[in-house]
Amino acid sequence: MEILGYFASLLIGLSLGLIGGGGSILTVPVLVYLFGVNPMLATAYSLFIVGASSLFGAFPKYKQGLVNLKTAIIFGIPSIASVFATRKFIVPLIPNEVFVLGDFMVTKSILMMVLFAILMVAASISMIRGKCEQCEKEKDENFIDEVQVFNYPMILLEGAVVGILTGLVGAGGGFLIIPALVMLSKLSMKQAIGTSLLIIAAKSLIGFTGDLGHQIIDWKLLLTVTGLAIVGIFLGDIVSKKIDSNKLKVGFGWFVLIMGVFILVQQLAFPIQ
Repeated sequence: MEILGYFASLLIGLSLGLIGGGGSILTVPVLVYLFGVNPMLATAYSLFIVGASSLFGAFPKYKQGLVNLKTAIIFGIPSIASVFATRKFIVPLIPNEVFVLGDFMVTKSILMMVLFAILMVAASISMIRGKCEQCEKEKDENFIDEVQVFNYPMILLEGAVVGILTGLVGAGGGFLIIPALVMLSKLSMKQAIGTSLLIIAAKSLIGFTGDLGHQIIDWKLLLTVTGLAIVGIFLGDIVSKKIDSNKLKVGFGWFVLIMGVFILVQQLAFPIQ
């Protein structure tokens, strides 16, 4: 299982490099089911792995001029603040035994995994449907930059919501960030993907610092998985130039949907405490 886990760690980065997102949605299941990490600790590890991988993935995008720093700062500030606050203050306040439904005890770990499974299903639907019409308003090679007009209230709200979700379940939220950047910040798809990687990197890594002091970190495992994910993101960036990433996104979406449903059923029938 551990060998399979290391292979899956490559896939986390490969997905980020190929389609600009989705890798983070694999991280928690890989850590929980293949490495045997406690679900709560897995969400903390996921923040570091996703953050470091996205940071390395954002670098080549920045060199290609596909990272809009102004947008990253405006969207990133509420997102970073909310993810840090969630990990530092909200998550530690959630009781180990949340509530009881009949004979079924809903623990903190079960609640987090169920929330994560729901997020996986939502992400998979977004991937399977493909790019929305608003997101396909241009062909990237023929795109002419529009004058940016920021919808500040919506950007602040979206950034805060994404930050809270990231803080709770340890996922980067690229499937929420990319459409928001296109529709609210008027970026092209390629710019939105590059900018989202920088936002995900900043909020995930800063969010991880909120767990320091609350969790005992296995740095050997964490750095090994992170290193493999970083290798995967560079491989994905190379391969993405040779194959149709849209078809890959749909296929990956179905895989994530199956995984999300499996985790939901497994947690409700045979929960990992």
